[in-house]
Amino acid sequence: MSESIPQTKAESQTSSGSSPTAKPRKPGLFSSLNTDLAIDLGTVNTLIHARDQGIVLNEPTIVALNPKGQIVTVGQEARLMHEKTHKDLRTVRPLKGGVIADFDIAEKMMREMIRKVMKKRWFSSVRKLFVTVPNGITDVERMAVRDSAENAGAKEVFLVEETIAAAVGIGLDVNAPYGNMVVDIGGGTTEIAIISLGGTVYSQSVRLGGEQMNEEIVNHIRRKYNLLIGERTAEEIKHEIGSAMPGDDEREFTTKGRNLVSGVPKTLTVTSADVREAISETVNSCLNAITKSLENTPPELSADILDRGIMLTGGGALLRNMDKLISDAIDLPVHVAEDPLTTVVRGTGMILEHHEKYETVLM
Repeated sequence: MSESIPQTKAESQTSSGSSPTAKPRKPGLFSSLNTDLAIDLGTVNTLIHARDQGIVLNEPTIVALNPKGQIVTVGQEARLMHEKTHKDLRTVRPLKGGVIADFDIAEKMMREMIRKVMKKRWFSSVRKLFVTVPNGITDVERMAVRDSAENAGAKEVFLVEETIAAAVGIGLDVNAPYGNMVVDIGGGTTEIAIISLGGTVYSQSVRLGGEQMNEEIVNHIRRKYNLLIGERTAEEIKHEIGSAMPGDDEREFTTKGRNLVSGVPKTLTVTSADVREAISETVNSCLNAITKSLENTPPELSADILDRGIMLTGGGALLRNMDKLISDAIDLPVHVAEDPLTTVVRGTGMILEHHEKYETVLM
């Protein structure tokens, strides 16, 4: 599936923008240096799509700060410093549970990430900025996202629900008169929505996701083996051997941490069964939320979902056997989106590229 649909000549002329004082035959020189961006502002990763160019940035949502609160670096470089900093350096994740937890740092992070894109692409400013937000976001949280985006330099800000963006990114016709069910298991939240006729019929936002699973792995290994590991190690364990239910491919992973009894470093072999036991509470909570959503779905749309199945996206979709666990529990087909980590930003990019077509889905 392509990330954007080619614009017609008329659409291209409309979206390119020009200065109000420019002569008709000579569009402003600097107007061609402006651009529109779409941002998937995630708890764990932030992705940016630029008009006509696709995804131009994909980096962790984390910031490194000095004692004065000034940004040292953001993204991948800051992630490499995480849990390894000294007293004059700290790393901060400005989003928790899919929403902004630190307004000031989130604003600075967005500005720095946009600046990275500008520097690479020779853009001078951002005209329109499309930002994804969780379905269950409050008015106060929504205002915080909008203010952060505006203060980061955008002239116009549009908010898009993550599940709507995911559905568009998957290739579903969100404006059609039939039901689509999308489950987006992200780093901070699990977003579930029943979509029809360009709107959300029912939605549920559970503030549990990949980050919660990492914490559960840390706690489980500490309780069971008296070994303390870091968040980055827990995430690596989840990626390498994690699974939602037993399968033919059971794995082991050798990790290192600090023995809580002796206080010295120690090596430990962890199994897939350990990870399943650790993350079972979060997985079951996601499953219960999906069941509840189906119970609240109108019968005609339920028939559509029976025929079309459930679309699974987000980082949680990559957890081995997650689709099979859901399918077995509710007896419905479950399909994992192609490249589920970028589905939301690709959908937001398509909404940006074809603003008029998707105007009704904007918040």
